Amino acid sequence: MMTLSSLSLCRVAVISHELRVADIQHNVECHVKAMQEAMNKGSQIIVFPELSLTGYTCGDLFFQEQLITSSMHGLCSIAEHVPSGVIVIAGVPIQHEGKLYNCAAVLEGGTIHALVPKTIIPNHHEFYEARWFVSGDELHEDSLIMLTDASGNAIECLLQSHLLFKSGKIVFGIELCEDLWSMIPPSSLMAEQGAFIIANLSASNALVGKKEYRKSLVNMQSASTISAYLYASSGPSESTMDTVFSGHTMIAENGVMLAEGLAHSFETTIIYADIDIDVLLHERRTLSRTQASHAMAFTVFELPLLRDAMIDVLYRDIDSMPFIPQEHAQDRFQEILHIQAMGLAGRLRRTGMTSMIVGLSGGLDSTLALIVCLETCSILNIDPAQIIAITMPGPGTSEHTLSNARLLANASGVTLKEIPIHDAVALHLRDIGHAETDHSIVFENAQARERTQILMDCANQYAGLVIGTGDMSELALGWCTYNGDHMSMYGVNAGVPKTLVKHLVDFYASKHPNEHMSAILRGIVDTPVSPELLPLSQKGEIAQKTEDIIGPYVLHDFFLYYMMRHGFGPRKIIMLCYYAWKHEYTLQQIAGHLRFFYQRFFTQQFKRSSMPDGVKVGSIALSPRADWRMPSDAHARIWIEEIDAFLSES
Repeated sequence: MMTLSSLSLCRVAVISHELRVADIQHNVECHVKAMQEAMNKGSQIIVFPELSLTGYTCGDLFFQEQLITSSMHGLCSIAEHVPSGVIVIAGVPIQHEGKLYNCAAVLEGGTIHALVPKTIIPNHHEFYEARWFVSGDELHEDSLIMLTDASGNAIECLLQSHLLFKSGKIVFGIELCEDLWSMIPPSSLMAEQGAFIIANLSASNALVGKKEYRKSLVNMQSASTISAYLYASSGPSESTMDTVFSGHTMIAENGVMLAEGLAHSFETTIIYADIDIDVLLHERRTLSRTQASHAMAFTVFELPLLRDAMIDVLYRDIDSMPFIPQEHAQDRFQEILHIQAMGLAGRLRRTGMTSMIVGLSGGLDSTLALIVCLETCSILNIDPAQIIAITMPGPGTSEHTLSNARLLANASGVTLKEIPIHDAVALHLRDIGHAETDHSIVFENAQARERTQILMDCANQYAGLVIGTGDMSELALGWCTYNGDHMSMYGVNAGVPKTLVKHLVDFYASKHPNEHMSAILRGIVDTPVSPELLPLSQKGEIAQKTEDIIGPYVLHDFFLYYMMRHGFGPRKIIMLCYYAWKHEYTLQQIAGHLRFFYQRFFTQQFKRSSMPDGVKVGSIALSPRADWRMPSDAHARIWIEEIDAFLSES
């Protein structure tokens, strides 16, 4: 069964609550009710807005002892309702040594553990905080203060600015409202010292255009600090004497908005997200910018472990096809094609060549390669006839794919050459003493290498470059013939996984002005993926369908993404994949396919170690010269054993 801890997730809730200004008892009740709702959904960290006990807009009531004392009693009352393993962060004014501090209180297990004062006090335009509060920077050392509950019991509590909190492997920090808007937000310094969750207790008013600016600020800060940023802002229940407060709530993770709350609601609003700890820690491990400058030292306060919970609902989108853009997809597809074409255009310019040699099979990968060549012709103002498309039918070539190749070449205006390889392959097999009826790997690879030989020699003949058609999914699985289709002079598809190839071809079809060309491309998209290296069936149909042999590419691309991009281990990949694909695959099926993936990925590294140059288009690449440096003789044992252990348990 899936739990938050088994997936290294932290469930957070950000609340903008209904309140009454200066009505402490009412506000305490609102806190407790909202906390209970959030805890019922498994929340482990719960964040309220700035000065959530009193309301931000109390004005000179902050000078009243009754308000300060009542809010302190109210905070103690809230703490009593916080169970062990749950962290609640609420806003409260705190008086200490004759000064008033705007604080975030950290509550857990019935205890007020610490108070973190705001450091940057706004005193401009509609904000007059310096009239009531002083900066936490005026606290020169750790301060232990005594709070008193409504019964007169004394509670000792830490008051300190430069404080981080640790619970197990979770490290979080707190800043308040204006801190985020400063030139160097405290959260940047916290992140340098290891915090990867930041809570911001805010009271940000509504102004025209401010919501989008605030959202971009939160997104960018979470990206620059490689953190999860939890933003809770006061809502319109605050005084509207001069301003309206937005109630804007946000949860961002490394530049991506996971959840955003509706603004301008008088009711309590709660948003949830499951923060992926592994994602953030892996990103920090792989980026050198996270090295600490030690500009400021923070004290780390140890908290008990967060409570665990079973997962029935995941407050986090798990993209079943992570390589396919979800937002602005058309623009992204065009950008990818442009990057591929610019890479090839640059290589042609530097080599002084203008001919492009493409092995055109009528399948998806070679079609995308041809499209990239056509886009390159547009960039360099080259006649498409300079693209030499060579189709090389062999024993496994179907009439359907051969027709696709012919139609595509003719419709695109490239030069088509048709060179059958039957006789050459038969002669080669006789030369090495291999029976033509033996359809083993020798029979298959002889065809792939014969085609590569033709392409290479034609490149010399036409003073051009052989354009590689193999995609990144094939490179990951080693599903290519070494020194056959594995080899080229420039691999335009090396950074494009199989699931994306299909979408790119379909996109090109949708935008092409020639309806005949579009129809041909859509027919290719609908053709089953096959290397066509085995003889056709008696009905003349393709006998070798790739996914029947190696498994679904949608799963292999899912595995590739989460292994490479986030460094996830097998168990987590299986569970996330099941969450995304449970409507089509069982846990056992997914685990079995992942086992095959790891076996192939490790044993086939030697092909990636000697792969041709090719352009990187996304966040993942397998080139040994770019992103992936792996010894060819590494062993997959520990990954396979974890999968086997999972299978034995399930």
